[in-house]
Amino acid sequence: MMTLANKITLTRAGLSIVMFLFILMPFGWSRFTATLIFIVAASTDWVDGKIARETNTITPFGAIVDPFVDKILVAAAFFAFVGIKELDIPIWAVFFILLRELMISTLRVIAALEGKVMAAERWGKFKTVIQMTAVGTIFFVLDVYHLSHILTGGAKATSIFLFITLQKVPYAITAIAAVITWISAISYLKNNWDLLKKSWSLPVCK
Repeated sequence: MMTLANKITLTRAGLSIVMFLFILMPFGWSRFTATLIFIVAASTDWVDGKIARETNTITPFGAIVDPFVDKILVAAAFFAFVGIKELDIPIWAVFFILLRELMISTLRVIAALEGKVMAAERWGKFKTVIQMTAVGTIFFVLDVYHLSHILTGGAKATSIFLFITLQKVPYAITAIAAVITWISAISYLKNNWDLLKKSWSLPVCK
């Protein structure tokens, strides 16, 4: 029987897809809804881990899938943000974030094939916090944009504020998230270099 923690993890994956679709809808209400979905989904990351530890139901599935689902949540948000013309999300930063996540996920699979579970590192956890903060901040900026249009009827008086927030803040925070993401990648590669070398080398014949 699947554990409660794993059910919550899979629920987060489902919420990621729903959030992605709501962000792409060009309406203020849909993006407010997407913000709430993101908050709920991000909260479950803490909840499933706490439940697994307190009930002693940590499983190999959860150890591998939980961080993978976090990547789905972040990637879904960033990809949807890139598609919003009002935002200025650097696509190069999103690409490098995705590249890092795929690379480290592959490393986790390699570790699993060797019978090991690659535990989350301090830099990896910090990376996740930064990425979640970046997504949350962009949601806030987007919601302020829609709210200002509702309150002012789209008046041009808010154009300077909207330009600064919609063009500068999302760009900067996504770029920062990309840099932190790659710092964590270097840490993972350094600490698991022997495992990586073993995986691409033929066994030594004696």
